[in-house]
Formats: sequence, C-alpha cells, structure tokens
Amino acid sequence: MSEYETPKIPMDKKKEYISNLKKAWRDEMLSAANYRALAGQEANPERKSIFIRMAEAEDRHAGRWAARLKELGVEIGRFKENPIELLRRRMLLKSSPEAAAQMLEVGESQADHLYEAMIQTAETEADREALLEAQREENAHSLMLQEMSSPRVMLHPQSRLERILGREKWHVTAGGWIGQAIYGVNDGLGAAFGVVSGVAGATAANSDFILLSGLAAAVASALSMGSGAYLATKSEREVYEAELEREKHEIEEHPEEEQEEMELFYQLKGFTPEDSQKMAAKLAEQPEQFLAALAHEELGLSEKSFPNQWKSAVSATISTAAGAIIPVIPFIFWSGMEALIISFIISTAAHFAVGASKVLVTGRSWLKSGTEMTLVGLGEAIATYLIGMLIAPMIG
Repeated sequence: MSEYETPKIPMDKKKEYISNLKKAWRDEMLSAANYRALAGQEANPERKSIFIRMAEAEDRHAGRWAARLKELGVEIGRFKENPIELLRRRMLLKSSPEAAAQMLEVGESQADHLYEAMIQTAETEADREALLEAQREENAHSLMLQEMSSPRVMLHPQSRLERILGREKWHVTAGGWIGQAIYGVNDGLGAAFGVVSGVAGATAANSDFILLSGLAAAVASALSMGSGAYLATKSEREVYEAELEREKHEIEEHPEEEQEEMELFYQLKGFTPEDSQKMAAKLAEQPEQFLAALAHEELGLSEKSFPNQWKSAVSATISTAAGAIIPVIPFIFWSGMEALIISFIISTAAHFAVGASKVLVTGRSWLKSGTEMTLVGLGEAIATYLIGMLIAPMIG
C-alpha cells in the first residue's frame, strides 16, 4: 500500500488536484532547466553552486510529483518546452545576473501560491506534508534570489529597506521594451483592422479606398502612439523631478521631522521602533539615498520606474506601425473581396499571436490570452464592417 493511499473524495476536487499536480510538475521541470542554464554561464563559483543546488531541489520536487501522478494513474509523458518558454529562457540568459534573479524570484512566488492552494485541497496527509516541504524549499529559493538580486553585499540594517524598495523592480526589467513593443503592436493592429473593416463595409471592399485609409491609419496611429509615449514619459519625469525638489527642500528645512517620518514608515512595515530609528539614522547619513527613500515611501515615486522618453517614443512608433500594417498588406497585392478575406485571416491570426505573446509580460495562460485578444479583434472588425455598411448609402 502506498504512503499516499487516497481516500474517497469528490471527482471534481480530484480532477482539480491532479491538474494542479501536473502544473506543479511542469513548473518544477522548467525551473530546474532555467537554473541549470544560468549555472552553465555563471562565472561566479558561489552563484554557480547555488544555481546547481536549486536545480537539484527542483528535480526532486518534479520527481516526487511525477511519482504521485503515476500512482493516481496519470501519464505525464515526456517534458518538452514550448516556444514561449524557450523565448523566456533566452531573455533570462541575456539579462544581467540581478535582473535574472528578480525574474526567477517571481516564478518562485508563483510556485508558493500554487502550493498554498494545493495544500488546501490535498487528498492525504502525506500529500500535505510533501507539499509543505516543497513550499518551504521554494521560500528558501526566493530568499536566496532576493539576495542575488542585490547589486552589492549589504551589511547593515539599511539592507532591509533597500530590499523592500527594490522588490518590484522585476516589473520594469521583465517588461521593458518587449512589453512596450507588444502593446504597441496590439494598439496598431486593433486600430488598422477596425479602419480596414469599416471602409470595406462602406465601399463594398474597394481596394483603393481601403489601401489609402489603411495606410493613413497606420501612419497616424504610429505617430500618435509615439508622440503620446514621449509626452507621457516626459511628463511623468518632470512631475517626479518637481516633487523630488520639493522633498529636498523639506529635508533641508526640517531634517528632524523628515527623519522621524522615515522612522514611522519603517514601523508601518513591521520594524520595531528601535530598528526603525537605527535605519532612519543610518539612511540620513546618505542624503541622496535618504531623499530617494522618502520620495518612494511618501510619494510612491522611484526614478527606476521612469523609462527614457526617446526609447519609449521609438518603441511605440515602430511597434504600432508594425501592427497597423498587417491588415493593409493584402490590399497591396490583391483586390476586392479576395484581399478582404486574406486580410481578415492574417489579422485574426495576428491578434491571437499578439495576445499569446503577452504571456512574456503578464505570465497568464498563452491560450487564454490569445483567444481573448482574437475575440476582441473579431468583435471590433464585425462591428466596424456593419457600421460601414450602414453609412454606405449616405456616401453613395
């Protein structure tokens, strides 16, 4: 009799548990592969050893879940990474060591949430104990990755604050220009697909009108998105700099009050009054860091959260143009309903591809994200085509 002897439980709960167990197995296999890949290119012997040990731990978890699934009569087959997972690996290997650690730490946090849910629905006490053990190791991995993501060894209480302030940097790192490009393509594709569909409905798929309006929409969308991204990013930075200047004057005029304010922020985060006082005093000895910390805590501002306005503008312009030209391309080579049908097919496929690619930034299911994007695009195209048909009599 196996130590995991399964009691009688509702079938729907069992299916959910098996589904989560399969996901946990796959996540552990993927994590092990990522850690080994990083170990293979790591020059620092200490980091290399840590990555190898973490990969071995993930292998143990994966082996345990594979054995459990086999006992439940579930065949998991051979592990094989999909294209999106391989692309993520490439991004990971091209990132700085700190950025890679931040990205991996997000994965460990997601694993922790999955194990927490599985513990609540575990079939047996042995399952629960195995999940708790795996969860403890994932938490340990998360702490090690937090240490690796720090740009230097931190030896005093201020390190606790710096870790808090830097915890969310992965959002910027993991998204970056890739995230901006994806959303730029998304906007351009949606706008141009709507224009092409609407003009096609109004002109009985007249290729000349559609090509002209489609190209105009592509250019206008690209320039609009680019200038909008530039102005928005520049405005955010100007607001940040103005607020920072005001905060700097407050520190110069009322240093004791500002230091006391910093102590209160620490206490709200759970530090003792004594630790809070020491940390605030230590931070006050470094004016620039003290100013940055106060701006972050009091105003929610961080210089790292503001990308370069020129990079934002170029990324938004090029990506929007790339997305907007897709529905127009068929009308360059074909005409009439033939061109419209081809445009409809490739635009629908592009909507799915763009939606699925969002997984690189959002971490959602690529199938769900791609399907959602496809349905939105189809709905927009049908609506604008019908509107075009309704206004056709008005324009003759």
